[in-house]
Amino acid sequence: MILIADSGSTKTDWAIVTSGQEPVVINTQGINPVHQSREEIVRILREEFGTKMTEDPDVRRLKSSNILTPQFPYAVYFYGSGVRPEMESLMTSLLRETFPQADVIEAHSDLLGAARALCGRNCGIASILGTGANSCLYDGEKIIQHTPALGYIIGDEGSGAALGKRFVHDLYGGVLSEEIKTAFEAETKLSLPEIINRVYRQPLANRFLASLSVFIQDHIGDAGVHKVVVDNFIDFLDYHIAPYQRKDLPVSFIGSVAFHYQEQLREAAERLGYTIGTVYGSPLAALIRFHTRGME
Repeated sequence: MILIADSGSTKTDWAIVTSGQEPVVINTQGINPVHQSREEIVRILREEFGTKMTEDPDVRRLKSSNILTPQFPYAVYFYGSGVRPEMESLMTSLLRETFPQADVIEAHSDLLGAARALCGRNCGIASILGTGANSCLYDGEKIIQHTPALGYIIGDEGSGAALGKRFVHDLYGGVLSEEIKTAFEAETKLSLPEIINRVYRQPLANRFLASLSVFIQDHIGDAGVHKVVVDNFIDFLDYHIAPYQRKDLPVSFIGSVAFHYQEQLREAAERLGYTIGTVYGSPLAALIRFHTRGME
C-alpha cells in the first residue's frame, strides 16, 4: 500500500494505491515549501489530508473492506513544485512526521516526477508546459541537465503565461486582426486598461495571463492566433531544449498547455527537427505505473 502525491501550488492529488484495487485519488490544497511555512504544510498534511482520509467515501470503502489497514502507507512518494534539492530534506521530514509508519519516504521536484512519468527508466527529455515551463535531460534515473525556470517575467517561454503575454502583445500591437480583437473584448469582457491593471497592479499575473488560453484555444482556427501558439512553442524549443543538443531523443511533455495544443506543438517541433514523444495532461497515472511495477 503506497501513497503517491502530485503537488502544485494550487492543488495536490494524492493517489492511494493498494494491491488489486483501482487507485483512489483525493485532493488537498497545494503544498509548496518555498511559499508555505513548516506549520502550514503540517496543518495541510495532518488536518486537511486527515479529514479527506476520514470522509472520502472511496477511502471509507477501502477501510470497511479491511483493504486499507492502519499500517497504510508503507511508502510515500511526493513530487511537488518548490521541492528543489535544498528543500527535499525538509519536505521528507514533514512527511515523516505525518506518516511515521512508512518504511520509505521520498520527496522530489515536480520535474523529476515529470521525467519518471514520461520516460520511466529510459533516457529522454521531459518538459512541463502549464502555467509555467520547465524541462530537463533525464538519464533514466536522475536529472543530469536542465535549463533554469526563470519565471514568466524573464523566461517561461512555451508556458500558458508566456502564451497569454505574447497574445496580448500581438492583439494590441496590431499584429492580430481587428476581428479577433473585437471577439476577444466581447467574449472576455476585458479591455486593455483592465489587462494592464490585472498584470501590473494585481497579484498572480501569471495565472491571469495563462487564463487567456481559453479564448486562444477557442479561436485557434484563426491564422494569426495559430501563429502565436506555434511561435510560443518554437521559443520554448529554442531556449529550453536546444541547449541539450540531443535531437536524437524524443521530447515529451506534461501539462495542460502541451496537452491542449498538441497539434501546434508538433508543428513547431517538426520545423526545428525535434520528435515529440509522450504528451500527458497530468503525470499521476504514469507515476502510479512507475511506482507499482512489480506490485502484486
